Amino acid sequence: MEVENLIQSFSEFKDVKNIDRETMMNILEDVFKSVLEKKYDGAGDFNVIINVDKGDLEIWKNREVVEDGNVENPIAQISISEALKIEDDYEVGEELSEQVSFDSEFGRRQVLSIRQHLISRIHEQHRDTLIKRYESRIGEIVHGEVYQIWRNEILLTDDEGNDMSLPKAEQIPKDFFKKGESVRAVIKEVNIKNNKANIILSRIAPEFIERLFEMEVPEVFDGVITIKNVVRIPGERAKVCVESYDDRVDPVGACVGMKGSRIHGIVRELRNENIDVVNFTENIQLLITRALSPAKITSVTVNDESGRAKVIMNADQVSLAIGRGGNNIGLAGRLTGYEIDVFRDSESFEDDVAIDEFVDEIEGWVLDALKAIGCDSAKSVLAIEADDLVTRTDLEKETVEEVLNIFKSEFED
Repeated sequence: MEVENLIQSFSEFKDVKNIDRETMMNILEDVFKSVLEKKYDGAGDFNVIINVDKGDLEIWKNREVVEDGNVENPIAQISISEALKIEDDYEVGEELSEQVSFDSEFGRRQVLSIRQHLISRIHEQHRDTLIKRYESRIGEIVHGEVYQIWRNEILLTDDEGNDMSLPKAEQIPKDFFKKGESVRAVIKEVNIKNNKANIILSRIAPEFIERLFEMEVPEVFDGVITIKNVVRIPGERAKVCVESYDDRVDPVGACVGMKGSRIHGIVRELRNENIDVVNFTENIQLLITRALSPAKITSVTVNDESGRAKVIMNADQVSLAIGRGGNNIGLAGRLTGYEIDVFRDSESFEDDVAIDEFVDEIEGWVLDALKAIGCDSAKSVLAIEADDLVTRTDLEKETVEEVLNIFKSEFED
């Protein structure tokens, strides 16, 4: 291969990999120098000058002028008599620079070696540049187009054709994508895999919700409203704690929007994940009360030493506070930083019957399912609609209706 073709081919490669001209020239010069050093075991001193635009290459061999008969290394030294043949004003001790031809220094094997070195260096340069660029964007939302769907991950490409990975573990459980579909996610991590930049995305990270709020709510983007904390069970429920630095701005109302106009777009992106927006306060009791919404709380007692909070409420509010599978109370605890214990108001428990009293009529596993959603009395179960009980407990509708009939008959008697 001619040197001009070699340089020009990698000049075009530079454009594909988005490498700047100066970096490309440095790579070319370093590779040519390294091949020369390897060829002469580091004994020579060479300068390589490349003009990428013209495809020109100049190789200059630098040798020290020594007395006749004192040449020990012909690659690094030249006798004074030979130097004077090139130019008649050289003296012993001076350095002689002489241009040599590409063909005289590089054979076919060296050209192939140069090509392999160049490909390797350019890929490394592109990889390192890509890693630095995306590391600085960790936590940002990116758009990618799906081009490969595998069992454990989805591969996407960005606008420049760079590969990104969305692992199954970082997808919302209800996510379903097709080839060619545009996907939004946050950059979670950047590392090297198989000597390539591995850009890992996530749709379950709390930062994903934060960035979506910034996109949908101008006050959040402008910094008037700050997101203090985000906790979520991806695809199920999330709680977002917000604070306004402007007393005239209601942070919850601004985030939800008129008739939910702002938050609806976020909910759709999150596959109908329920989002509770909580107004931040330094008052822990009030914050816990807000975090347990939609349940209505009678009183809250906080023990800072144990990190626990005792919450008292009416019996019919217990199931709302706990939520399906304990989601609501679990997220409220994570949002506030306290372990929350729920207790029924003793006054509201009068004339009620614990569900354990019905063990002879209702199977134990059914009672356990009711307890799991915070229903430990007959009236607390009757306070919930049948369809809602089916959804929360995953019990069969017939089973739920049978349980409700048993409890109703207890109070009718």
